[in-house]
Amino acid sequence: MSGYEGKPVQAAIVGLGWWGKKMATLVNAGGAEMHFVHGVDPNPAEQGFAAERGMRFSSELGEALADPEVEAVILATPHSLHQSQIAQAVAAGKHVFCEKPLAMTRKDAEASVALCEKAGLVLGMGHERRFEPPIAEILDAAATGRLGRLLQIEANFSHDKFLGLDPSNWRLDAEQAPAGGMTATGIHLTDLSVKLMGPAKDVRVICENLASEISQGDTMSAHIRFKSGGSAYVSATLATPFISRFAVFGTLGWIEVRDKAHVESPDGWIVTEGWKGQPITTREVSPAEPVRDNLRAFARAVRGRETYPISGEEMIDNIALLEAIILSARSGAVEQL
Repeated sequence: MSGYEGKPVQAAIVGLGWWGKKMATLVNAGGAEMHFVHGVDPNPAEQGFAAERGMRFSSELGEALADPEVEAVILATPHSLHQSQIAQAVAAGKHVFCEKPLAMTRKDAEASVALCEKAGLVLGMGHERRFEPPIAEILDAAATGRLGRLLQIEANFSHDKFLGLDPSNWRLDAEQAPAGGMTATGIHLTDLSVKLMGPAKDVRVICENLASEISQGDTMSAHIRFKSGGSAYVSATLATPFISRFAVFGTLGWIEVRDKAHVESPDGWIVTEGWKGQPITTREVSPAEPVRDNLRAFARAVRGRETYPISGEEMIDNIALLEAIILSARSGAVEQL
């Protein structure tokens, strides 16, 4: 890698839909230690977007993988494609950053993680919530023992953005995106929960269709128990105005973080804290760009400067929980992991 020292990671963005365009615009504006040189999308109309940002354009992933300048691929594609696309990228010797969820089953997640590890390639995940400054504070407070014994998590990441989508959109397909908003938003909350509490033991889900024709259900909540003890309540609803709240409770204190706006246009956070023997406080945290910061962490791992902070084991544990949530949403029963 010595010949690449100081040079931004040259990457291809695969999928130029809503989120792919967000990432492409953000990264090529600078600060991510990465630069997109190639754009891939099956829709030829996206060639204009790619050209505006100085990217070559292809309609097939294989053309980007054959591009000698491309060191890494960022997958902003439907999750049903992730496993095969990761395998293709690894076969071509490219590092991979994959939007969430990595897979829909533990088995498929294990296969993708193992492929990248065996090839010595970095696998990054689109869990930018970890890179939000107040969430990073929670993770640090838990890791250093400041919160004491962790007891419970309460989390809700819901919105009504999908109500205006064309019914043919894959995000509204119950096979592609089951269990309410789990694959769109709830997967971030389970990622944080697994990071804080470890692997899940079991889960019970309530998933109903109360206010729309969304096939996967528009109102979803999951109650999760962890092998280490403790629990989490996670809600990911698709028929209510935007809310994003994450709260963790320990024996020495608790912290609640509320987003002021969706991560596509960050506007900062409101943080409320309660510590043993101290009055409750509330403060505001200025906006940041966690999507860019996650991609920068990936780029630094590609360059060998840092270890990517989301481990393969955590990725697998999160998808194992997602798989159980999908099963419970269909059965209404407690599903064991």
